[in-house]
Amino acid sequence: MALDATGIIFRREFNAYVRSPMGYIVAAVVLLIDGILFYAYALNSREGELLSGQVLEGFLYFASGMTAIAAVALSIRLVAEERQTGTLLLLDTSPVRDWEILLGKFLSALAFLSLITVATLYMPLLILVNGKIAVGHILIGYLGLTLLGAAVLAIGLFASALTRHQLVAAAVAAVITGALFLFMPLAEIVGPPFGRFFAALTIHGRHWAGFQSGILHLRDVVYYLAMSYFFLFAAIKVMEAKRWE
Repeated sequence: MALDATGIIFRREFNAYVRSPMGYIVAAVVLLIDGILFYAYALNSREGELLSGQVLEGFLYFASGMTAIAAVALSIRLVAEERQTGTLLLLDTSPVRDWEILLGKFLSALAFLSLITVATLYMPLLILVNGKIAVGHILIGYLGLTLLGAAVLAIGLFASALTRHQLVAAAVAAVITGALFLFMPLAEIVGPPFGRFFAALTIHGRHWAGFQSGILHLRDVVYYLAMSYFFLFAAIKVMEAKRWE
């Protein structure tokens, strides 16, 4: 029953992305900016100065930022829009639990974001025209993009559950995500022992470096999964609290 309910929510929300201009706008912006940055970094005048692996690392670095931005844009409407239009009340009065609703919404956003991410795959493959890169490097890098996107989507879903206004949700999600990005430079400034604490929490930097370099560390996978779980759990608790308001 739980899987059926989650599946229904998933299909409903995924179709909403496919049928609305918002999903295509986000996809077009990501592909355009990623393409421009890839061309400027890899195919322009510096082409002869960089190794193929360095070009791929540079692309993954730029793509990680665009993935985070796209995740925020795709997630802020998930609950806030329902609450604003009044359709969330229908879900609240249906025999569907809050975690089923949020899990279906989260998975639909992750599936759509993954499609956008896969659509950028031709860019690193272009490196093979004049260079050599390991397939494993590409696969690990794209796994990292997926995990990073999942973590930021969970943050955005949590922010969307807090308010009925999408702009407010966007601001909250941007602040939380931005803070987690800035923990790495903050860690370098403050030094140990607090530096190690901030470095362990950063959503980029330490935990992203391995994926960018094509090195898979279990600790980094666990970090992104734990971050996703934490904010999904927080979103569920917010939904439960608001149900009784």
